[in-house]
Amino acid sequence: MNNTNNKNTVYSRTDKSKVNLSDAEWKDVLSPELYYIARKKGTERPWSSKYEKFNEIGTYYCAACGNPLFRSDTKFESGCGWPSFYEPVTKGSIIYAPDHSAGMERTEVMCGRCKAHLGHVFDDGPQPTGLRYCINGVVLDFEKAAAADKKYKE
Repeated sequence: MNNTNNKNTVYSRTDKSKVNLSDAEWKDVLSPELYYIARKKGTERPWSSKYEKFNEIGTYYCAACGNPLFRSDTKFESGCGWPSFYEPVTKGSIIYAPDHSAGMERTEVMCGRCKAHLGHVFDDGPQPTGLRYCINGVVLDFEKAAAADKKYKE
């Protein structure tokens, strides 16, 4: 499913500049489902993501802006119902904020480029980090490693 439309001029897998659009601008360029998760801090139903049981080798990107978020070799089966990773691509790929909603104390994770809500991070993941980034699949785009390698060699 394509979560963006042709009007999303901020989507880039190479541009590292911060994205700062108004809520109305985001609503105009994202699909309703992506807008709800990324901009309104929604959550998709557990086990509904095409990436939950997905095992291709490559890189996961922010579906709102194209920022690289996670590599497939950091993905693991956590049993939580959402795609889970133990480490972002870089420290700047993800930003963190306290989340006191729903009567819980959690840490929200957002895209480091556009501040899209991605999900939450917990300290019950595997080594080497011990972290579990529990991510809404709707906010992820994926590119197979072979496609990425070919693009960088051209």
